[in-house]
Amino acid sequence: MGADRDRFSTATRLRALGENAAARVYRARGRRNRLTGRAALLALVLCALVVALAYPIRQYVAQRSDIAEQRRQAQQAREENERLREQKARLKDPAYIERLARERLHYVRPGETGFIMTGSGRDDGRGADRGAAGLPWYRALLDGLDDADRPAGRR
Repeated sequence: MGADRDRFSTATRLRALGENAAARVYRARGRRNRLTGRAALLALVLCALVVALAYPIRQYVAQRSDIAEQRRQAQQAREENERLREQKARLKDPAYIERLARERLHYVRPGETGFIMTGSGRDDGRGADRGAAGLPWYRALLDGLDDADRPAGRR
């Protein structure tokens, strides 16, 4: 009965509890150390991946934006090309050429009398065809040539 008594004694139980607690602490410490080492390795691997992939990803994003810009410019070029094709087709029409000559160059057909209204005080929407004084472009050109021929004191 002495062995049973030792098994149930308080000192024996406390010793067994202390050993169990020490074993649990040791196992917990060992796991914590292993997890900490694993976590550090995982963090190191993740950092290496981020560093290794950061530049290629940045290049990819930059190239995608360049591609989008190139596509936008190509679309603008196609639209401009289409507009110029339409303009070229219009310029092949003799009626259109005649209309442009009448509007911009003030040409008239033989037998017609051309009139140019000056000093009307209103913009007729052709500001590019008329000089600062409201004169047709050719009149402003000729007046400028005449002014250039005069001496400086007579202007």
